[in-house]
Amino acid sequence: MFSYRHAFHAGNHADVLKHTTLIATLRHLMQKEAGITLIDTHAGAGLYRLDGDYTETGGEAKDGVVKLFAALRPLGKPPATAAPALAEYMDLIASFNPAGALRVYPGSPFVMHHLLRAESRDRLKLFELHPTDSKVLAANIAQLEAGRQIAVAREDGFEGIKAFLPPPPSATGSKRAALLMDPSYEVKTDYGRVSACIQEQLKRFPTGTYMVWYPIIPRPEAHDLPRRLKTLSNQSKRPWLNATLAIGQDPTHGPEDRPGLTASGMFVINPPHTLKAVLQAALPQMLAVLGRGRGQGQTVDSGG
Repeated sequence: MFSYRHAFHAGNHADVLKHTTLIATLRHLMQKEAGITLIDTHAGAGLYRLDGDYTETGGEAKDGVVKLFAALRPLGKPPATAAPALAEYMDLIASFNPAGALRVYPGSPFVMHHLLRAESRDRLKLFELHPTDSKVLAANIAQLEAGRQIAVAREDGFEGIKAFLPPPPSATGSKRAALLMDPSYEVKTDYGRVSACIQEQLKRFPTGTYMVWYPIIPRPEAHDLPRRLKTLSNQSKRPWLNATLAIGQDPTHGPEDRPGLTASGMFVINPPHTLKAVLQAALPQMLAVLGRGRGQGQTVDSGG
């Protein structure tokens, strides 16, 4: 159960898609002054070294954020014109690497913290059950000295969010929340738990913004998840958006090589009305840089 470590995959193409979508969504939501509760159900360690043992072993950042920076923001050269969402994503990553070289990658907790507004009294709730990652996460967050603005719990995020949704009212009396759910899907039951959890939260707090990352792999549960989320959104009469990115097979790998993850998606319930256009501008450029072989593609669908 605890064999998955996101440190092996930090900064890969899935993180590029996930965090670009996350930043674009939160930026829009934070145009309103009212405070918002942010929740990350599977927070991981929070920060990752791109020159550490884990990332060097997997090397997935090289086909993700490193490749993106090399093409669109090369050191010592004028940057290429990037789609606004990608430019903001790279700006945020660069803020964690003031020396220039990419050595640190911020996970979702630090992406969210970077966007928190003290004046609006935004709050961040982080859940991580992995014994090692939860300890590292707590230590990383402690360095921020954010006080009550951030809460970290070594707890099952699927269950832990029930205490925070519906969220407490902001200073203006409105209730606002955005949730990111990106389990490892290491066990097949994660797919069912995601859909069941989203179904429950849509009943408890139908106006929240729910962001679900999922892998696109040859497994029935994986194919069924976005369809299930679409059905739940339609049944609840809530708008939805589904964005996918497939970078394709590495042409240097032979048929006996394990391909690894080559595609993933982000499903957003109650997305900002601007998100579709933002991703339609960013995803083709993302694919042009990160695509590498057969099976490339990207889509942005919406409904509701």
